[in-house]
Amino acid sequence: MPDHKSVLYQEGNGVALITLNRPQALNALSMDLLRELLLLLDVAEKNDSVKALIITGVDKAFSAGADIKFLNQATPLAVRDFARLAIAVNHKIETLGKVVIAAINGYAFGGGLEMAEACMIRIAAHTARLGHPEVRIGAIAGFGGTTRLARLVGKGRAAELLLRGRTIAADEALEIGLIQSIVEPGRLMAEAEAIVRDIISQSPIAVRLTWEALHRGMNLTLEESALLGADYFGLVASTNDFRIGTKAFIEKKDPGYTGT
Repeated sequence: MPDHKSVLYQEGNGVALITLNRPQALNALSMDLLRELLLLLDVAEKNDSVKALIITGVDKAFSAGADIKFLNQATPLAVRDFARLAIAVNHKIETLGKVVIAAINGYAFGGGLEMAEACMIRIAAHTARLGHPEVRIGAIAGFGGTTRLARLVGKGRAAELLLRGRTIAADEALEIGLIQSIVEPGRLMAEAEAIVRDIISQSPIAVRLTWEALHRGMNLTLEESALLGADYFGLVASTNDFRIGTKAFIEKKDPGYTGT
């Protein structure tokens, strides 16, 4: 594995830990960081031994967002390229086909929060602060925030947060559904791993198709989304894991899923 300064990567027991590593800039997103992250996501995707990923940041930030110094000097075309790279990264996270958890250890603002919003589940230390302050610098949430935030917390709450540029504490983020749990800072990674272990103990095919039905179904009508779920239910019934799981339930045993 090549050495990546802006992103740290570690594998162990089926889980890849990806750590944003620009502490001097509160892990702000740069072009180099995003390129490194995209490469590492590709590495994790192609490694069958990696069943899940946890994304976090070093020191006191998950990520404070886009690199403002770069934005201030960049041309409009460069800003667009930057945003498109970030969107590619977030899309990769969302469609990786593996469990991805955001462990929000501190500040998660702007583009950093948009990255977390692309993950399946978000947990946060109780000291974390989250928000979309883009309007306060004359910008917008251009890395997918105007799309994903409303799907997570509803249009009205998303509008209030995006239009005011307000940052919120972890307890409010939990209340509105932006994150799924709050833990003490020292327990954050243990909690993230516990969630990951619970999910990957299930049939990997069922997990993948459940997420895909949920993700794709958000962009369909209610009827279309329900029919997609029915199609995937039929698809998963063709797997060995489906037979193993249903038989184990009947026999009151623990299933030993094979991923086939």
